[in-house]
Amino acid sequence: MNLMCLILFQLHEHPNYKLILAANRDEAYNRPTAQASFWQDKPHILAGRDLVQMGTWLGVSSSGRFAALTNYRHPAHMKPSIKSRGEIVTNYLAGSESAHEFLQKLEQQKAIYVGYNVLVGNPNELIYYNNIEDEITPIKPGTHGLSNHFLNTPWPKVEIGKKRLRSYLKQTKQVDSEELFKILADTEESTEELLPDTGIGLTLEKKLSPLFIKLPDYGTRCSTVLTIDQDNNVSFTERTFLAGEFVDEVNYNFLLSN
Repeated sequence: MNLMCLILFQLHEHPNYKLILAANRDEAYNRPTAQASFWQDKPHILAGRDLVQMGTWLGVSSSGRFAALTNYRHPAHMKPSIKSRGEIVTNYLAGSESAHEFLQKLEQQKAIYVGYNVLVGNPNELIYYNNIEDEITPIKPGTHGLSNHFLNTPWPKVEIGKKRLRSYLKQTKQVDSEELFKILADTEESTEELLPDTGIGLTLEKKLSPLFIKLPDYGTRCSTVLTIDQDNNVSFTERTFLAGEFVDEVNYNFLLSN
């Protein structure tokens, strides 16, 4: 499961919102996936779902628990996991432990998953962890980006996305999800001198450098925009794609429960 490749978010910096997030999930086109919904077997979880391992890459619960995950792109960390990384997000959303408690337990199990990054918490507090650096880090207020390295690693797509998100949010009081989807839809490839070296070769690095990826058999499968305002109103919109073409959109709006 090649988990989501770009998460852009702003935490506790906008006067009207606690959390504003825009994210792309990149995956092989032939991997069975369910679009975002409240799950029948766990009705308080709103998320898309990988139908192979039954985990997810990003979701929110009706009480405000939030988690999102990306893989760490390096040949040494691209072998099959002992366990699916998608279960990490599911386990947090389904549980009741604090984010710190959850990550402390996860830290003890770091060897059973190949490389990943995870964000867990709620609109009042988000915490970051990856099993490569192996550090639990509270996220400071501001605009952040996460792709397939570490939080705020200055890959071109991360820097471009953060800059555009920050610029848009500075000039608006009410977030228009359409503007965030425009940021996520950028298909322009990076120039070669700015590309990272993750061991996959320059040609593929360049093809994977846009915010929105469109390759013959792999690319951006869905884009998600999530906002949680100061009154705990949640707006969650997911657009699904196949081979770069729009397929469907779902939208959920609800007030977080206590």
